[in-house]
Amino acid sequence: MTPGRTAAGRVWSPFIGAGVIVALDRVTKVLIEQKVALWDTIPVIPGIVNIVYTRNRGAAFGMLNDAPELLRKVLLIGVSLVILGFIVRMLWTQAQSRVALALVLGGAVGNLYDRIVYGSVTDFIQVFLGSYEWPSFNVADSAICIGAGLLALEIFRPRTVTELGKAEGENVSEAH
Repeated sequence: MTPGRTAAGRVWSPFIGAGVIVALDRVTKVLIEQKVALWDTIPVIPGIVNIVYTRNRGAAFGMLNDAPELLRKVLLIGVSLVILGFIVRMLWTQAQSRVALALVLGGAVGNLYDRIVYGSVTDFIQVFLGSYEWPSFNVADSAICIGAGLLALEIFRPRTVTELGKAEGENVSEAH
C-alpha cells in the first residue's frame, strides 16, 4: 500500500472516480438537452467534430433501437445491472485494473440512469473520419471505451515473475 493511503481510501477511490464520471456525464447531458434542440448540429471542428443532440433507445451504436420496448428495457437494463454487479465485485476483491473498472462503472451507471429515467440515452458528440461518420456518443460512452481499452492493455501487458506469483496467491520470495 502507498504510504499515506488507507485501505478504506484504496477501496473507495474507484467508486469516487466512477461518481465523478457519472456527474460529468449528467452535467453534459443536461446542458445539451437544455441548450441544443433535438437533431440540431453545431460544428466544433468543421468536417471532423460536431455537437448534435440525439436520443438513442437502443444499445451501443443503436443496436436494438427498433426492438419492442419491453424486450429492449429487459435486455438493456438487465444486462447493465448484471455487468455492474460484476464490476463492483471486482473492485471490492482485487487491486488490479481499478482505474479501468472505475471508468467502465461510471460510464455504465451514467447510461443506465438515462435508460431507467428516460427510456433512452442522450448522445451528443459526432465524429467524422473522412467520409465515415462514427455513431454519436457521450461522456459515459467515452469512459466505457477508455476503460475497456485500459482493460485490454492490462490483459496483454507482460508480467514480471513477482506479479505472476502475487496473482496466483503465492509468496514469490518464499517460492525461490
